[in-house]
Amino acid sequence: MTAPPDLQRAYKASLDCVHCGLCLPSCPTYATTTNETDSPRGRIYLMRALAEGRIDTDDKSLRGPLDRCLGCRACESACPSGVRYGELLEETREAIGRVDDNTWRRRALRSWLDRFIAHPRGHRFSMNLLATTQRLRLDRVSRALPLPGPMRRSLELMPKLAPSRERRPLETGIHEPKGPVRATVGLFTGCMMETVFGRVNRALLRVLLENGCRVHVPAEQGCCGALHVHAGLRERARPLVDANIAAFGKDLDAIILDSAGCGSAMKEYGHWHEGAVEFANKVRDMSEFLDELGFVPGTKRFEVSACYDDPCHLCHGQGIRSAPRRLLAAIPGLTLKPLARPEDCCGSAGIYNLVQADLADSILDRKIDDITRSGAEVCITANPGCMLQIEMGLRRRGSQVRVLHIAEVLAASY
Repeated sequence: MTAPPDLQRAYKASLDCVHCGLCLPSCPTYATTTNETDSPRGRIYLMRALAEGRIDTDDKSLRGPLDRCLGCRACESACPSGVRYGELLEETREAIGRVDDNTWRRRALRSWLDRFIAHPRGHRFSMNLLATTQRLRLDRVSRALPLPGPMRRSLELMPKLAPSRERRPLETGIHEPKGPVRATVGLFTGCMMETVFGRVNRALLRVLLENGCRVHVPAEQGCCGALHVHAGLRERARPLVDANIAAFGKDLDAIILDSAGCGSAMKEYGHWHEGAVEFANKVRDMSEFLDELGFVPGTKRFEVSACYDDPCHLCHGQGIRSAPRRLLAAIPGLTLKPLARPEDCCGSAGIYNLVQADLADSILDRKIDDITRSGAEVCITANPGCMLQIEMGLRRRGSQVRVLHIAEVLAASY
């Protein structure tokens, strides 16, 4: 049977799955529901059935399982056949999205992503509005209002935002290192990292400068489009990709990120955007790049016990596991305490924790249990969504464990 043109790539990718079931124990949703259709194997079977015309795009047996998938890609790490599940999922969501293009839910999602995530002014406006709401304590009042579930959830998820001066964008242009130039790189500042965790971007800039990097921070850079791609809106992400290609230019050794989710999406631009292959090949996660460059830590001691949580899109999406741990081992005074299951998903997954709140909470509970049992004072991770999700889980437990980005820990040694 021949798959429709828009599902041929997905269909071909699905044929690599031999239904062995080795992916099942790694899947957070299957571990929670124990339903076969909430496993990678079950979802691949459904996606193949769609490509073969045995089920329709509006079939609830397809929509529910795909909506409940985090896209964490732990199944890819577990798969002995090398199934590219992430590509398969995104292709199928893209095809379904075209069918749903004129529904009000689809229009609302497009509008929100375009206006308040991808658009710099809209995104900054929404974060400034949230900061004002928090300062006036109106966020507490809003908990008693009949707000939509995702909106109520987003208010709980967001930490208390720092004053605007601490959330200011990085100074654009070229930043020169103190010593000899070892590499010339671009720094991708991102959306949430820029407006919520600006301190992380500043920490990364300092680390890069201390390690001999001439750092370009382009003023014209913008959203990477990861949330669009995950939602099956690749074509709306294409102009965002093109804008970043133009912003960073070609005369760079690497393009450095401190967001695992952005990095994973950007490294895979070439899967669907032929003009972005060269750009994608230069994208490096900060830990990956510093490890390859030869990290030079500072001498200041950081006396704390910490655990390291692997973001899904760093360990599963990019295959980066040992580099962050080597960097952390070089920090004077830092004691690393192992997690029992450091690669388990925290339940964040872009906007998953807003639209699949109950499942996300069950997945988060397992992560918080693991962090609590470790006895660590600090949880270190490398993705803004993970930071928000884990912080929320710890607040709910009344825990005093702090959440830091790895860039902040490395910068603390200088």
